[in-house]
Order: sequence, then C-alpha cells, then structure tokens
Amino acid sequence: MSAIAKELDAKRYGRLLARVLPKAIETRDENDRALAEIELLMDKGARRKPEESALMNLLVNLVQDFESKFEPIPDVDPHQLLLHLMEARGLKQRDLLPVFKSSGIASEVISGKRAISKSQARKLSEFFHVPADLFI
Repeated sequence: MSAIAKELDAKRYGRLLARVLPKAIETRDENDRALAEIELLMDKGARRKPEESALMNLLVNLVQDFESKFEPIPDVDPHQLLLHLMEARGLKQRDLLPVFKSSGIASEVISGKRAISKSQARKLSEFFHVPADLFI
C-alpha cells in the first residue's frame, strides 16, 4: 500500500469521488469540467487535504490522457508555447514568479532572451499541467 493510500480517509475520499464522479474523459465539456475541478483543488494550496490531493492527481491524469489522445499539442517553440499558455490563462509575468523565483529571469525567459532550463521546464510543467518536454 502506498504512503498516500495510508493517509487517505476512505469515507472522505469516497464522498469526494461521489461528488465529482471522475471517469475517462471523452468530450471537451467533460475535460473542461475536470479542469475546473482541478483549479478549485489547486486554489486550496496547503489547506488541501490528502483526499483532495489524491482526487486532483486522478483528475490531472484523466485530463492528460484525454488531451494527449484528442487534443495533441503541436510542436512549437518552447517560448511560444509559454506565451500561448500565459495568454490563454490571462497570466502576467508576475504570476510566474513561483516558477522562476526572479522577475529578471522571468522577463528574460518570457521575452525569449533566455532558454528555459530543465528545472524550470519541470516547474512550468507542474504549473500548467502539461508535459515538461514541451518546454525543452
């Protein structure tokens, strides 16, 4: 049994599953609903309970599976992809400070003057819920 499974309260997790009813995603509407639920769970941050984290991980996997099969991301320049993801989510440079830790580095990466490092690609992957290799 994994460490996460040991931490979970089965009844609480069951109630979450019954409320959200996660399943294999087959339509864009189902995908949007899962993304909205993920966003709500992400907003909880450190207050997120282990059961909520487990549900969020499950939903992220379902979304990634759907998007990789039905909405593949075309090969694009990592810098252009970053700009697109920022625009699509209405993000500003300051919103990426948790990833880059410095406004100067964020500015250089966003403007294309600096390449995205492997560690930054991993952080961007977690931030945007896309594969890290898209940024490399």
